[in-house]
Amino acid sequence: MGLIVQKFGGTSVADTDKIKNVARAVIREKKQGNSVVVVVSAMGHTTDNLVKLSKEITSNPSEREMDMLLSTGEQISMSLLAMALNEMGYKAVSMTGLQAGIKTEDCHMCARIVDIDTTNTKKHLDNDEIVIVAGFQGVCGDNEITTLGRGGSDTTAVALACALKADRCDIYSDVEGVYTTDPRIVKTAQKLKTISYEEMLELARVGANVLHPRSVETAKLYNMPMRVRSSFKLDDLGTLIIGVDEMELTRPVTGVACDKSQLRVVICDIVDEPGNAAHLFNLLAKNNLSVDMIIQSYARSSNNTNDIAFTISKDDFDKFNSIKGKISEILSATNIYIDEDIAKVSIVGAGMIDRPGIAAKMFDTLAQNHINIKMISTSEIKISCLIERKHSEAAINALASVFDLDGAEAADVKGDLPTL
Repeated sequence: MGLIVQKFGGTSVADTDKIKNVARAVIREKKQGNSVVVVVSAMGHTTDNLVKLSKEITSNPSEREMDMLLSTGEQISMSLLAMALNEMGYKAVSMTGLQAGIKTEDCHMCARIVDIDTTNTKKHLDNDEIVIVAGFQGVCGDNEITTLGRGGSDTTAVALACALKADRCDIYSDVEGVYTTDPRIVKTAQKLKTISYEEMLELARVGANVLHPRSVETAKLYNMPMRVRSSFKLDDLGTLIIGVDEMELTRPVTGVACDKSQLRVVICDIVDEPGNAAHLFNLLAKNNLSVDMIIQSYARSSNNTNDIAFTISKDDFDKFNSIKGKISEILSATNIYIDEDIAKVSIVGAGMIDRPGIAAKMFDTLAQNHINIKMISTSEIKISCLIERKHSEAAINALASVFDLDGAEAADVKGDLPTL
């Protein structure tokens, strides 16, 4: 008998019929002899609706009160699912983040989990109960309710799985697994049988909205196997996420992703002297602004200045705009340019390590399709290019084709895979 943690997203619990379907999926796992802990998101568009309600009251709600409001969405889902399971003859109990012992840092709207006290959860499991936990929430030191940011229920599920030393964490949604690229854009995109933590983490960071990056990061840290599965096709095992050492790498590129949620910021004519870049990014950090791609231009000899360009989330535009004047003042910048018409297209693959020519192939493919590159960033297993937003779908199709990600062979993985 094992322990499985299951997470069901908002589309899976969008209405009472779907909640009953989720209950059947939970019972199916329970019938296999496993103890089960379930993490749920809010129903459908509940979170969006709650945000809308808050804006009808005030344009500037406090982050504490937003956490109090938004945390209610998951509590509705957990209670209804527990009721459904009890109605079907299975003992189930629902718990908030506080009751599940989820402790976070003292930060509202985007807190990180720092510890989980599993005592209460284990007590219910020992009583042969199915435990339903509200995702996306926890409490900080003084028992103030905190939330983990959008997609935080994934992180709740993985963190609970690690704390409980579960055998596996299954993430259920309306998709059947992880695809080589967005199947809505590339119709022949293929579902991957398996993918490494490293590849999934990079894909999640560059726009593949299957999993929250922090959940993959946590799974990698504790070597927790994950499956991405569909709550509507329970016989489909989906995509298994495991360590790269357990895989046989046969392809240099595993996936192509696109992120249209970023802005490019260019700060012009910064004096080229030590400390200015530190001043800039320290100010951004103090205002809780995360930065992705960064480029500093070569210093112009005529006036000893350079430009610094970086990308931020569109969600952070108002926050950045509020400190733009301070940035200009501190750095004596002549202009701050904001480009909203961008998309970040990336290729990801653990197999590209030590394989020359991958970057050249990507750049050449974009050039042949008359797509100009504005910025480039790389890691060992990722290459990202910033391009004009209007070219994003053409870029994805072209890259999926040139790296053979749009045919049946793209999903093939040699060797024996774990049957977790």
